[in-house]
Amino acid sequence: MLNVVTVHWQSSKWIEPQLGFLDRNLDEPYRVFASLHGVEAHWADRFHLAVDLDGTHAEQLNALASLVLEASDSSDKILFLDGDAFPVRPVTHWMDDILTDYSLGAIRRGENLGDRQPHPCFAFTTCEFWDHLHGDWREGGTWVNAVGEITTDVGGTLLHQLDDGDHSWLPIMRSNTRNPDPLLFGVYGHHIYHHGAGFRRPVSRLGLHRDRHLDDSDSWGTSIEGLARRLLQHPSSITRLRLSDFGRLRPAFKVSVSKLGRRRTELRQRRQMDHMEALQQAVFHQLLHDPDFYLEFDTVEH
Repeated sequence: MLNVVTVHWQSSKWIEPQLGFLDRNLDEPYRVFASLHGVEAHWADRFHLAVDLDGTHAEQLNALASLVLEASDSSDKILFLDGDAFPVRPVTHWMDDILTDYSLGAIRRGENLGDRQPHPCFAFTTCEFWDHLHGDWREGGTWVNAVGEITTDVGGTLLHQLDDGDHSWLPIMRSNTRNPDPLLFGVYGHHIYHHGAGFRRPVSRLGLHRDRHLDDSDSWGTSIEGLARRLLQHPSSITRLRLSDFGRLRPAFKVSVSKLGRRRTELRQRRQMDHMEALQQAVFHQLLHDPDFYLEFDTVEH
């Protein structure tokens, strides 16, 4: 028996597509345990067990896993799945093959500033191993990311549990051949689709880092552009400029540049956010009607 654990938060929009793709791509008996936080009660009938849990995403996953262990044999499998993720190719034999050599298989989002941890958008193991490990999806374990920052995220504690116990696990990496976004719309191992930010606005650590980098690269250009405009508006003053003038005008100049920079950042972020939300909606509507939609992003036949 395969036990699927998933979380849907404040929206039911992903329930039908997720259950549809599970039905198409699981060739074994399975049942779905779900946390439906803020979702209409009538959707509970679509699951083997549905509860309205409080707490963080990781805490809800841990609580559901405990319910699975109570109702399962040790040889059963447990599959953790984000609400906006699902298999797009048959995965039963693929997962079984992985578990012959590894204790756990999980997506690793190396594209997210070099994340090292297993990610619960798709992760699977046996009930026996999860119980033995006392698996924990919470943040806590840290690592140094691709830009030299110490960070943690969901799955951080699990990463250290696996490392401390010297347990082998298989990272399932992004296999996209086309990337409209470096983090969203991910296909992993040619088998799994993760929409990304399906229950929230598309903000990520990768996006925030990218914005900081753009702000840093823009600041010098903004300063020079502002200075050039002022000098060109009053060309006769250029010859009268003294170093003391720059010192006297520097505070007001810095404030002006700072305000202009913040405004440019806000406008850029708003345009980018609007674009990504429109793209997310377009892909969502496509996947509702076309089970091969993922070939738009992962054209390699497997």
